[in-house]
Amino acid sequence: MTLGPIMMDVSSLILTETEKKRLAKPSIGGVILFTRNFESIDQVKELIKSIRLINQNMLISVDHEGGRVQRFRKGFTHLPAMAKLGETYDKNPELALEQAFSCGWVLAAELLAIGVDFSFAPVLDLDYGHSSVIGDRAFHSNPESVVKLAGALIDGMHEAGMKCVGKHFPGHGHVALDSHLDLPVDERSMNDIRRDILSFKGLINQGLDAVMPAHVVYSQVDDKPAGFSPKWIKDILQSQLGFSGVVFSDDLSMQGAHFIKDITERVQVSLDSGCDMALICNHPELVDKVIDMNWPVSKKLQLMKGIKPKNLDKITLNHHLENIQTLL
Repeated sequence: MTLGPIMMDVSSLILTETEKKRLAKPSIGGVILFTRNFESIDQVKELIKSIRLINQNMLISVDHEGGRVQRFRKGFTHLPAMAKLGETYDKNPELALEQAFSCGWVLAAELLAIGVDFSFAPVLDLDYGHSSVIGDRAFHSNPESVVKLAGALIDGMHEAGMKCVGKHFPGHGHVALDSHLDLPVDERSMNDIRRDILSFKGLINQGLDAVMPAHVVYSQVDDKPAGFSPKWIKDILQSQLGFSGVVFSDDLSMQGAHFIKDITERVQVSLDSGCDMALICNHPELVDKVIDMNWPVSKKLQLMKGIKPKNLDKITLNHHLENIQTLL
């Protein structure tokens, strides 16, 4: 099984004929779902089933972190913002780790049950208190606390059968600008950035399956955003830190990716820099420009397939739900 290196989105609750043709192209290996694709559990199951009828191996993903970033709501457990876990951790570390495990388990079990393979979670950025886009999505300001909490969340995800994606390497928390709308520049030295990297480094040998680099320029280290930088992905993440898992680009239609004007070149540089899969969201016309090209494929991508939940019995589920309720 080989999967194409492009991940696209779809426009609504059911597939259009044009989308069916796109999904059948060998270059398309994944679909990311958004709130606009969800009306009910039954509906989204049918949508996923219709995608798999075209390509049964297609990776189905979603941004489902908790707090304000949770694409599916009705019929799903409302997960807390990860900062809530950080607040609990400062008072009662043991309880917070148990709650983080439960959040990861419920997040994964509920998504796997409808056919989603993985969520782009957890956020491993540090909370410096001045990033509008990260904010309470971050667990904590201390990298050691992030490693403990995110590690427990990942353990919960794994227990339920889901792989994880740590983001946004090497850390998006220090810049104020939102890379959806701008290209943020972090002017700190490598020495200062090492603190942010600790939350990724600490999880590389503790089950971190995949990483998403930031659309941020770290100007003291490289003049390219991390997701387009062989220095950040190949030299630092893979060679120095020893990460051998999957690398997903952040959305190449975001303003932070307009560092490179042409979408074909954007995909090319992203893959050449070390990404295994390039995301193009909310702009089907950009997908059409790259869909018929003969892109290199990565065998690593098949490792992101989800496994049907092992323990969806009521007792296990209720135990984890009770743990989460105290956070809300």
